[in-house]
Amino acid sequence: MTTIAGTTALITGGASGIGRLIAERLARKGARVVIWDLDPERTEAAADDLRARTGAQVVGYACDVTDRAQVYATADRVRADVGGVDVLVNNAGIVSGRPLLEIPDEKIERTFQVNTLALYWVTKAFLPGMLERNRGHVVTVASAAGLVGVSRQTDYSASKHAAVGFDESLRVELAHLRSKVVTTAVCPYYINTGMFDGVRTRVPFLLPILEQEDVADKIVAAIERNRRLLTLPPIVRLLPALRVLPPRVFDKIMDLMGVNVSMDHFAGRVEAPEKVRA
Repeated sequence: MTTIAGTTALITGGASGIGRLIAERLARKGARVVIWDLDPERTEAAADDLRARTGAQVVGYACDVTDRAQVYATADRVRADVGGVDVLVNNAGIVSGRPLLEIPDEKIERTFQVNTLALYWVTKAFLPGMLERNRGHVVTVASAAGLVGVSRQTDYSASKHAAVGFDESLRVELAHLRSKVVTTAVCPYYINTGMFDGVRTRVPFLLPILEQEDVADKIVAAIERNRRLLTLPPIVRLLPALRVLPPRVFDKIMDLMGVNVSMDHFAGRVEAPEKVRA
């Protein structure tokens, strides 16, 4: 079990959406909360609101998680101001939601910078302290799209596949070191945060659009219980088993479930892509 009370928890993309809800729940459970987000005003406003709501110690830092130097410098500020981080939630993410040939090159690069490479910079910034204390928890908010390719997600799905691989490889590295640092990969279906506005589900009784409050609750519960993998809804857990099928059969099942038309009416948030957080 991971005891949250008395820990320091850092959430990237923590000023809005699912990140903010996770931050609030961790604060209510007694954690000192640090939120990172790109926009300084929004980050400070979110920290002020969370302090007022929870009465907990909440601090915000504007940080572009794609900028290695900025990540390491901001991590130094966190350690000086707050102390070592015990629970790290890598939550920041963006999506383009377009067919491959309609995605500008720079947007493809940005997707991988935010969804994948930032995992390395942020985790490398705080993992040494966890290893030294021999305790800690690294959460990677990936996606069900990290387990199956989805039409109109060539960049997003690939970046989330990489996130799942990152978590799995880190998990076995830590086991090899006999470290007590724990990792959790989170692989949800679409969440009603605004990031995926316009997506649809053909079988809502099996693949519902998830409510962000429920997802935040389940992520915090997974942290407390040291769950290695959280898939939402539970049927997502069947995806690896279905991989034994021939690709043509597997693709047909995904088509019948409506997975590959789920993005046909995607609109996404109106705000600038670099400010979008999962």
